[in-house]
Amino acid sequence: MREPARVFLLDAIRTDGWFERIGEGIGSFQALCDIIGPRFFAFAMITGARIVALTVDRRNPEQTLVDYVIGSSEDEVSDADAQRLTLGDFRRRLVAALIADEPTGPPPTRETDLEALQLYLGVRYLLLAPLYGYSLSLLRLDTDGATLELHHDGVEQKLRLEAFRARIRGHVREELERASRGQSRGAVDLARVPEAEAAAAEGAHERVLQLLGAWPAPLAIFLRTPDGQLLNPETRAQIATGLALLGASCAALGETAKGEEVLRLGVQYAGDGRAAPNVFLALGRALLEDARPGEAISPLRRAASLGAPGGTVLPLLARAFVERGRYLAALGALEEAERAGAALAELAALHEIVQQRLGPALDVWRQAKAPH
Repeated sequence: MREPARVFLLDAIRTDGWFERIGEGIGSFQALCDIIGPRFFAFAMITGARIVALTVDRRNPEQTLVDYVIGSSEDEVSDADAQRLTLGDFRRRLVAALIADEPTGPPPTRETDLEALQLYLGVRYLLLAPLYGYSLSLLRLDTDGATLELHHDGVEQKLRLEAFRARIRGHVREELERASRGQSRGAVDLARVPEAEAAAAEGAHERVLQLLGAWPAPLAIFLRTPDGQLLNPETRAQIATGLALLGASCAALGETAKGEEVLRLGVQYAGDGRAAPNVFLALGRALLEDARPGEAISPLRRAASLGAPGGTVLPLLARAFVERGRYLAALGALEEAERAGAALAELAALHEIVQQRLGPALDVWRQAKAPH
């Protein structure tokens, strides 16, 4: 007779959001993510590699020097124990440690034995899973082995435990491959901007990522250097244009958080220069499409004040006002959009919402301002 399956709920040991929560308590968190890469920084935490110093090479980020110590707390090691590797070698060492075989414990016998459950699944895999969008729900043990029920980017899946571990190791390897490809493509090449513009115009967002995807990390570092602060306006505008294209493409492909991060970097490079209207417009559009109309209003207003085409930016601004329930402000934006030459068909639905919300008061106001 077949033995019944044993089921273990994983809510108590799920680690969703652990990296972000730790980041809230680290003052240099964003800078380290920009230089090392957010997932590689997480890898360092998982393997117990504590970074104590960075010597940044802005011309060749792969040669940035990383000083680190192995240990889970400052009490266990001192900075005198630090090892030094280039960023490329440091990343490779982290990946090698993570894809190596990890001893695991025997199958748990009690659902309340959380330590046994963690050891059986593998602490390393529990920490890596949320970095790649996996949320573990349930472990099922039967005569055929172990099966995990989980969600991946919101989609429910069932995976054999070994298949899950293999998939996570594959993600870790791919992370190193992506980083290596990004470095091999070289530093920021402004000659790629026209090609990226053509690709964006055709909706080829993946191509934009191929062309410009390696830009953000070195540019985030470079901006904080004296040379970065002294860039001439034309170069800043070209960089900002490329970042606007990249950020918009990330958002179009569903990578909204990454797109927003890239666009905000673009805002810093753009300043009030010639690329600023397009960067603010792209940021406002991305926020609006991410159902964040309140946050979209400020960059859209900034884009309009800096000279973005009224027929493009004002309908978006009107939509943001409508979605925030600011109907009088929406009415003003709609009227300005009409004067700027926006297509009336594009504005009709927004006009209808404003009319419904303001009701008779809008008719009275229109009659009052009509010429007599």
